[in-house]
Amino acid sequence: QVQLVESGGGSVQAGGSLRLSCSASGLIFSATTMGWFRQAPGKERNFVAASKWSGDNTAYAVSVKGRFTMSRDNAKNTVYLQMDSLKPEDTALYYCAAARYAWMYTDYSNTNSYGSWGQGTQVTVSS
Repeated sequence: QVQLVESGGGSVQAGGSLRLSCSASGLIFSATTMGWFRQAPGKERNFVAASKWSGDNTAYAVSVKGRFTMSRDNAKNTVYLQMDSLKPEDTALYYCAAARYAWMYTDYSNTNSYGSWGQGTQVTVSS
């Protein structure tokens, strides 16, 4: 059974930083494409970032590119999302997810590509 547990959310002022973590179990983490998504109240869940199993190929949504950095530690079965220069529009519930298939076969920005999800961690950015 796959389990994904996010942590690190909180409340910050605009311009601040947060680092989210997602700890995984029940899967071959070192072979799994991982993603971060976010969902604001009343809106659909949107892609934020995704990482190939090796960590040497990472993709970002246009809205966060240059401000967010996704990384992974396969020895710890953990992915991270470093969020800098936060804006009020970054306020959302952030989820990590494990993809169903390998990077080259995955539409990493599509929620349907992911078979396992964490419970989410709230990020609130005030102006």
